[in-house]
Amino acid sequence: MDNVFLRYVSLPPTVKGLTVQDETGNYNIYVNTRLTYETNQQTLQHELQHIKNNDFQKFLHVRDIEK
Repeated sequence: MDNVFLRYVSLPPTVKGLTVQDETGNYNIYVNTRLTYETNQQTLQHELQHIKNNDFQKFLHVRDIEK
């Protein structure tokens, strides 16, 4: 796994979090500060699983990856 940077930001309430891979291969995980600690922990685990599964190298629609 490349470097992973965790960032807490205010996102719309319907967005729990997201991960963006930057041009150097690092992963930036954004977690919504508007949500509970428990939800943020679940979101973090979910986003880390995407990194472990190499989902960013797959040529699939996000809906298919999220299944």
